[in-house]
Amino acid sequence: MRTQVAIIGGGPAGLLLSQLLHLDGIDNVVLERRSRAYVEGRIRAGVLEPGSVEMLDKAGVGERMRREALHHEGIYLSFDKQPFRIDFKSLAGAVVTVYGQTSITEDLNETRLKMNGNLVFEAEDVSLQDFGGPHPKVSYRKDGITQEVICDFIAGCDGSHGVSRASVPETEIRIFERVLPFGWLGVLSETPPVADELIYARHETGFALCSMRSKTLSRYYVQCPITDDVADWPDARFWTELRARIPGDAAERLVTGPSIEKSIAPLRSFVAEPMRFGRLFLAGDAAHIVPPTGAKGLNLAIADAGALAAAIVSHYRNRDDTGLNSYSEQCLKRIWRAVRFSWWYTALTHRFDHDPFGARLQRAEFDLIVGSRAAAKTLAENYVGTFSSPSPG
Repeated sequence: MRTQVAIIGGGPAGLLLSQLLHLDGIDNVVLERRSRAYVEGRIRAGVLEPGSVEMLDKAGVGERMRREALHHEGIYLSFDKQPFRIDFKSLAGAVVTVYGQTSITEDLNETRLKMNGNLVFEAEDVSLQDFGGPHPKVSYRKDGITQEVICDFIAGCDGSHGVSRASVPETEIRIFERVLPFGWLGVLSETPPVADELIYARHETGFALCSMRSKTLSRYYVQCPITDDVADWPDARFWTELRARIPGDAAERLVTGPSIEKSIAPLRSFVAEPMRFGRLFLAGDAAHIVPPTGAKGLNLAIADAGALAAAIVSHYRNRDDTGLNSYSEQCLKRIWRAVRFSWWYTALTHRFDHDPFGARLQRAEFDLIVGSRAAAKTLAENYVGTFSSPSPG
C-alpha cells in the first residue's frame, strides 16, 4: 500500500489528524491495534477548551457535540467542604464544553468511514521502519496476512504504551516523568449530576471530583491508594466516601445508584522530548501524559493533531517545511505549560500523606484564590486554555 501519511493509533489524536488531512486532500491510513468497539468503549475525560471545540468544528465533526454538549461557565473549588466558585466567563472571558471523549471518538469514526477513510482496526504486530530516511515504511498483520505501507510521514498517535515512541532509539529521546503516590477511583453511574458544574474537593481524607457526561450520566472520582483494587471499593463504600469529601449542600443532593463502570487510574506527569524523529512525529499520549486534574490530556491531543495537520498540509501545498521543523518546539511549549498547571492544581487539591507543612500551604493557596481576583483569574485562564501557546501554521 502507498499513502502519504501512515497514522499509528485510532484514538482522538489519530482520527482527528486523519480527518483534517483528508479534508485537505492528503491521503492517509490509520492503523489501530484494537477493535472499533474497544476503542469507542474506553471511558475517558470530556472537558473541552474553546480551541478544541473550534478544531472539532473545523474537522466537520462538531454537529452532535453542538447539539448534546453541556457548557460550563465555572467550577467549584472546595477546601475541607468550603466551596468557592471560579467564574470562567468573568475571569477568563470563556467557557468550557463537557462532551465525552467516547462521543468524540464515535463522531470521528463515523465521519471517517462515511468518507471512505482507510481505517484498519485490529492491526497486529505493527512495526515502524526507516523513518530516519526519506521513505519510511510501516508493516502490520491483519487476518494473518502481513501488509506493508510505504509513506512519506508516520504519525505516532498510539498512546503511552504504543509502538511508535518505543521504536525510537533510547539515545535519541529524553523522558521526563514524575509519578504520584496515589490514584483516582472513578465511577460512572446513570444518575443526575450532583451540581450543574464540576466540583473539585480537597478534604482531609483525600481529593474528590464530581463530574458528568450528560444530565443523566454522572462521573465521580475519589483519591485512593494506588495499591487498592476495585474490589476493595463496593458501591456503598464509594458513595459514603464521596459524600464525606464534598460540600454539605452537594452531599445532601447526591443521588446514588449502581455503578456501570468502575476503575482505578494512576496519576503521573510524563513528557518525551523531542516529538519528531526524522519523518516520525509523536502526538497525544504517545508524547505526553498529565494528571487528569486540570482536564488537559484530551485538549493537548487535539492541539497536537491540529498543529501536525497544518504542518503536513503546508509541506504538500506550499512546499514549506517551517511547521514540520518547528512542530516539536512549539508543541512542547504548550505541553509544559499544561504540565505545570496540572501539577500545581493536583498539588493544591490532593492529600499527601504525612505532610502537615504541605497541608498548611494548600490552605494558604486556597485562601489566596478566594481573596485575590488575580489568583482566581490565573486559575481560570489556565483551566479554559486562554494561556495556551498558538499552534504552528
